[in-house]
Amino acid sequence: MNAFSFYNPVKLIFGKDQLAKLTNELSPYGKKVLVVYGGGSIKRNGLYDQVMANLKEANMEVFELSGVEPNPRLSTAIKGAELCKKEGIDVVLAVGGGSVIDCTKLIVAAAKYDGDAWDLVTRKAIPTEALPFGTVLTLAATGSEMNSGSVITNEETLEKYGWGSPHVFPKFSILDPVNTFTVPLDQTVYGIVDMMSHMFEQYYNNATNTPVQDEMIEGVLRAVIDAGPKLVKDLENYELRETVLFAGTLGLNGFLQMGYNGDWASHNIEHAISAVYDIPHGGGLAIVFPRWMRHNVKVNPARFAKMATNVFGVNTEGKSVEEVAYEGIDKLAAFWASLEAPIKLADYNIDDSKIDLMVEKAMVYGPYGNFNKLNAEDTKQILTACL
Repeated sequence: MNAFSFYNPVKLIFGKDQLAKLTNELSPYGKKVLVVYGGGSIKRNGLYDQVMANLKEANMEVFELSGVEPNPRLSTAIKGAELCKKEGIDVVLAVGGGSVIDCTKLIVAAAKYDGDAWDLVTRKAIPTEALPFGTVLTLAATGSEMNSGSVITNEETLEKYGWGSPHVFPKFSILDPVNTFTVPLDQTVYGIVDMMSHMFEQYYNNATNTPVQDEMIEGVLRAVIDAGPKLVKDLENYELRETVLFAGTLGLNGFLQMGYNGDWASHNIEHAISAVYDIPHGGGLAIVFPRWMRHNVKVNPARFAKMATNVFGVNTEGKSVEEVAYEGIDKLAAFWASLEAPIKLADYNIDDSKIDLMVEKAMVYGPYGNFNKLNAEDTKQILTACL
């Protein structure tokens, strides 16, 4: 395996009725709190009132930033950072899913930076500090509640990039499966696709001697594949929500990637698509990932065949390694389709008219991917296959 260092300082608070611990976690950081959330679902399901009651009981001075988009926008993060500076905010609380948390990460970093917040995303500037923040998670998907990464869209330039900093790890994250009960079917499915994609991105790597890591990823994937079809038919099942919620956190908190260098090319391609068309991230990944797999099978057929047999139960008898690999990819695509995830870009009314623009967005930092470096022609072939 590759040499590695592991660091994750996030305090994970998991389980039913854990919101009661909110004020004890926030209070050490000060009295002025900015609450960041999305389109209002937390008001409809009662979580907003619960959070505000806790903050009131702790005599916190509360400010709010609502309306964070599903693909969080630079302008929203700038608005939040300016509010933090103007009001002298001590601590920020993100209440929502990965988009709210990703936006909050840029808010807390930009609040301590005098330049353009986009500089932090494009790596023209490196954060040296950030405001402290915590999260109350409402969606199982991104793992942003327990990592230091973020994805931000610049809606003016149609650019969408991932960035990160050790300064933007949450101080704590509260995960109660009950708070995910009201997540609608489509967002539940997108979350399942996203967390599985995170695990695949890590699994496809060029490290050797990784039986422990492989078994962990394969095991979590099997748990999600077992729970997912049951969950979409029973959205308020606590045990199923609990399983999927924990899997999403494990999927991208660094634990599964120790000794690996993941690939992340599929995410790069999807970011280019949703930068141009603003489609749901999980929906885009459901379309892109099987095509990326088919494009790269010949890089290491045995790796794909291992996933096919250990996760999707493909029978190897009488088949070549490549045949097993392709059957596993077909089973993945069929699994996501069975959850009613989109299967092609046409499902979002996307045609080939902007493929060159999407290729340009994907190639902004040059060839990308660790399992296999992709160039512009590779990118165009994958996008064309997605149509």
